[in-house]
Amino acid sequence: MTDTIFRTRAEEWLNVSYDKATQEEVQRMLDGDPKELADAFYRNLEFGTGGLRGLMGVGTNRINRYTIGMATQGYANYLKKSISGEIRVAIAHDSRNNSRSFAEITANVMAANGIKVFLFESMRPTPELSFTIRKLQCHGGVVCTASHNPKEYNGYKAYWSDGGQLVPPHDKNVIEEVDKIESVDAVKWSGGETNIRIVGQEMDEAYYEMVKNLSVYPEVIQKQHDLKIVYTPIHGSGIKLVPEILKRFGFTKVSLVEEQIIPDGNFPTVIYPNPEESEAMSLGLKKAKQIDADILLGTDPDADRVGIGVKDDKGNWILLNGNQTAVLAFNYLIEARKAKGLSRKNDMVMKTIVTTELIDDIADREGIHCYNVLTGFKWIAELIKEKEGKENYIIGGEESYGLLIGDHLRDKDAVSAVALLCEMAAYEKDKGRSLFEKLVDIYVKYGLYREHLLSITKKGMDGQQQIANMMERFRNEPPAKLNGSEVVHLLDYEKRVSRNLINGESHEIDLPKSNVLQFILADGSKISARPSGTEPKIKFYFSVRTPLTDKGSFDSAWEALDVRIRNIISDLNP
Repeated sequence: MTDTIFRTRAEEWLNVSYDKATQEEVQRMLDGDPKELADAFYRNLEFGTGGLRGLMGVGTNRINRYTIGMATQGYANYLKKSISGEIRVAIAHDSRNNSRSFAEITANVMAANGIKVFLFESMRPTPELSFTIRKLQCHGGVVCTASHNPKEYNGYKAYWSDGGQLVPPHDKNVIEEVDKIESVDAVKWSGGETNIRIVGQEMDEAYYEMVKNLSVYPEVIQKQHDLKIVYTPIHGSGIKLVPEILKRFGFTKVSLVEEQIIPDGNFPTVIYPNPEESEAMSLGLKKAKQIDADILLGTDPDADRVGIGVKDDKGNWILLNGNQTAVLAFNYLIEARKAKGLSRKNDMVMKTIVTTELIDDIADREGIHCYNVLTGFKWIAELIKEKEGKENYIIGGEESYGLLIGDHLRDKDAVSAVALLCEMAAYEKDKGRSLFEKLVDIYVKYGLYREHLLSITKKGMDGQQQIANMMERFRNEPPAKLNGSEVVHLLDYEKRVSRNLINGESHEIDLPKSNVLQFILADGSKISARPSGTEPKIKFYFSVRTPLTDKGSFDSAWEALDVRIRNIISDLNP
């Protein structure tokens, strides 16, 4: 695309349909660095299957009031085509810069299209938005957030009537409608303000009641009410609900990370407001050490992801990865429900194809069906809907720090996860055991699994093409061996084919198409590759395993698996 095309697109933003500040910023870019202009205008920010996410700023390739407004008009058009009678949507936002403004723009555009809007009075966690859609029988919803991305980003997640993010056919149909909005003049910006109703405390109360009912062992919490908990919202929306739900569960020793409790879209104490990052959890770890806590928990800005820290067998504080947290949570709910006589013959759990297979092993041993779905929590939500009334959903999770306990909402929920993880810690403490000791016990019983995520970022206009080229190379020329172990299976989810590379046999993969590749090695190792749906990244997931005969062998076996992963990465050469 030529510089002339960028300039022509930019010059269209100098007309009176755009506010003065926007016009001035566009003129500055036209007079300045051509690369900055190109990055801002080389394409229209794509409304993907999960909505919008991108850098905030002026331009067609940026998150701003105009790209938000055009996306909302397209979504409103689809709702009006799909639903007869009164249409209802719920709208929420997190603590990011401009999130409130973007939520109000979304509400105004929806309302101007004759849609009844339930807009939260102030920031709320994403899971409460999902809960509210179901509670108020809405047809859709939007939350303005960029989840765990850096401060320069914002986004727009679109939901359907079940409380889950858009899935086929709605995702593609909404994209088509959004793509038809070629001008800001096609957007109904105002005129329906009477269609907007502000909601808040009443939904909070309903949500708290739902989460409290998820508790399996309230009597254990009474005994261990003084469990020492450290919590950080990392400047996000979790502060609105998490401390209160821990109080209502009965925990009396909750310490907050003071430096991170004030909601702030600049995320001043971190680079990435993401509990997956050790840097984001460092202040929490410091506090946990100071007070000799039992558990540390942190949530991302929209409080749908949770990370935890625990003490290992030597008394050192460590951060568990998302797979380890999921293993503990799944195992606790399965064991506790069984011990309490709550389990049913048709119980089921769900996870994604890149989440640890240790969960499959636990479910299999306990006689519980474990379903594997594509990456993205919307697929767990879709399967819950499909199985509703036939099987009993217990818990779902993914390696990227997402858990959903119970089916009262349809997206990952760090608020209820924090509460249940603290209950789990209390349960283990009541038995004289730490969470780390419990995790090692699980490894001894089922085998030691170690997972690792490698993310490679490719920025700029040619970044997506570089990622596409990398995927095609692995698709067409899969490695023969990795770390001395033969690659025996290639699973291509784009072609929906699983192929045995030794004898050539193949069978169909019974999941929707997705640009994911998996290599299965003879020694049981698994490597998955997929481009991110929200960032200019390609992600490689590594999973290796070995038997663990006893607790004393943990350290040496853990290190040996780390060496195996490093050797696989070296041989793969991504």
